[in-house]
Amino acid sequence: ESVRLEAQTQAVATAVADRALQAEVAKAATALPEGSGDGRRIVFSESKQRVWLIGDSGKVERTYLASGSRYDNLDPGTYAVQSRTEQATAFDYSGTMKWFVRFTQGKNAPIGFHSVPRDNDGVLEQTKAQLGTPLSSGCVRQWPDDAKALWDFAPVGTKVVVTA
Repeated sequence: ESVRLEAQTQAVATAVADRALQAEVAKAATALPEGSGDGRRIVFSESKQRVWLIGDSGKVERTYLASGSRYDNLDPGTYAVQSRTEQATAFDYSGTMKWFVRFTQGKNAPIGFHSVPRDNDGVLEQTKAQLGTPLSSGCVRQWPDDAKALWDFAPVGTKVVVTA
C-alpha cells in the first residue's frame, strides 16, 4: 500500500513539475525581448517571429505569432509607422492584404505589418498554424484579427522596434 501511495505521490509531483516547466517555457517564448525599447510601441522579433503591442503604461496589451520574411531584408532597429492602407494590393499584383501598416522601405516595395495575403482567387497564402515561420517576401504577416488589432493600435508615427 505504501509503495502504491509513494508511486502516486511521485506521479503527481512529476505532473506538477511538468506543468510548471511548460508554463516557464511558454513564458520564455512570449517574453518581451531585452533591449526592445520603452514607451508605447510595436515590437517584432525576427528570431521568435512574434509581435508585441506595448501600451502607454509599458505593459504588453497583445502578443501573437506572425510570419516575417524568408529573406534577410529587415534590419533590427527602431522605425516609425509611415503610412497605412486598409486594403492593399501586393507590389507584384499577386494578391491582396488588409490593414497594411508600413514602417520601412524594402528593395521592391514598402515593408510593414498586414494580414496574411489572399491570392487573386481569394485563398489565404498560409494557414494560422504556419504563423511563427518566416514565409513572406519582406513584410510581417498576421492572422486577420491580430492584423486588425495592430491597425487599431498604430496610427502614423507609432514606434516600431525590430529585434534580431
